[in-house]
Amino acid sequence: MSYFPMFVELKYKRCLIIGGGRIAFHKVKVLMDFGARLTVVAPEILPDICKTAGVDCRKKCFEEKDLDGQELVVAATDDTALNHKISCLCKQEKIPINVVDRPEECSFIFPAYLKEQEVVAAFSSGGQSPLITQYLKEKTRSVVTPQIGELASCLGSLRKTVQQCTETKNAGKNIYRELLQLGLEEDRIPTEKEIEEIIDKYR
Repeated sequence: MSYFPMFVELKYKRCLIIGGGRIAFHKVKVLMDFGARLTVVAPEILPDICKTAGVDCRKKCFEEKDLDGQELVVAATDDTALNHKISCLCKQEKIPINVVDRPEECSFIFPAYLKEQEVVAAFSSGGQSPLITQYLKEKTRSVVTPQIGELASCLGSLRKTVQQCTETKNAGKNIYRELLQLGLEEDRIPTEKEIEEIIDKYR
């Protein structure tokens, strides 16, 4: 089954991981990378998870009330029956749920992804082949670079200025296109003078 690639803001959103092992730690790193407000519940939790800044670790067995107020849940225990129960509860409450290694129990899956500042590229095979998604990720790594993240930030900071200085959308597109081309060709962020000169061409 193919999954619709919807990008969702998780910053400060309450997210819950049930499970405290290696796989749970991987999910912790992913969700923290996107600014989630994260709670981990499990009788035993890896020290690496407990040492992760910003993670609320609760060493106890899962209870249904742990789902209260959560906006996204990951079931990462080694108990298949418990994972299934969590999946059913979340679906009843319309909470997005991921059950590790069980796509049929999920309402969403984690893609392989690359992230440079606000630029994110994500890859999915519908849960069929992690090898293919990793292949695509590695193939794209040469394009999604720290420089791309910097360029995106630069272009984003100019949106209001470009809107005020141009009368048509095409003029704005041409400004962004020239700035992007300059940045990629010379592997740097355009200077303020260069930005002003390009904008002036399309006033």
